[in-house]
Amino acid sequence: MSGNAGANAAQQEYWNTVAGPRWVGLEGFVERRVAAVNDLLLRHSAVAAGEHVLEIGCGTGAFTVPLGEAVGNRGQVVGADISEAMLAGARKRIAESGLRNVSLMQADAQTHGFDPGRFDLIASRFGVMFFADPAAAFTNLRPAARSGGRLCFACWGALADNRHWLIPYEVALRHLSPPEPRPARAPGPMAFSDPHYVRSFLGAAGFAGIEIHRETPGILASSAREEAEHACIMGPSGRLIDEKKPDAATVETIRSEMEQAFTAYTRDGATLLPSTVFLVTARNP
Repeated sequence: MSGNAGANAAQQEYWNTVAGPRWVGLEGFVERRVAAVNDLLLRHSAVAAGEHVLEIGCGTGAFTVPLGEAVGNRGQVVGADISEAMLAGARKRIAESGLRNVSLMQADAQTHGFDPGRFDLIASRFGVMFFADPAAAFTNLRPAARSGGRLCFACWGALADNRHWLIPYEVALRHLSPPEPRPARAPGPMAFSDPHYVRSFLGAAGFAGIEIHRETPGILASSAREEAEHACIMGPSGRLIDEKKPDAATVETIRSEMEQAFTAYTRDGATLLPSTVFLVTARNP
């Protein structure tokens, strides 16, 4: 870490002690669900052979590997993440891939001093919605791109437009009291669900040519049961259960009802759920 280590202290704590280890423990479940977003990001980013790419919030490397393959031997990918637990998973994935053009670093991208003008592309798959101050974070990131360099990231739309989260959340809400109020744009998966807000902080950070594309990729789970089990520990429903701490019997009732709700979306043993994702692109003037 470098710079102001306290800028995202709460997120650093959460992703190193709770979310990161939990994510890694799911053994690829989250990555399988959002695999379709990799193709969307590769297309919208226009990543090319020989380019240098900085990936923010690289997590366990599920998008880092496709980036490394896309830039080829003449290119380079640097993956940055705040969570050591996630980076451990990324090291394993990259070693298994055989790629030699990828390096990883533990860093808070809001404050880390990245090499100026080094990268053709700054990219992220769901890794940028957790900044305490997005305008400050993207102001810090922009100089890492060369003049004319590109930014491309994927972020989630609103809860109402993401039934893969809304279905289990509504079940949990029936059994638990509503969550404690949080600021509308507090760091979290849906912090960037308002395109006007995204345009405002990217513009304030000095990016130009900002475009926001709405996409609706299918979220894939292997079964309704697996989706329900993981909804009890991840996403908005998992956060609500963590907050309210219901007894084991109540959790089992919630899980069972979630499974029933997901069954309506299951065909031939697979569960395909609607989602809304924004692909945001911009450039460093």
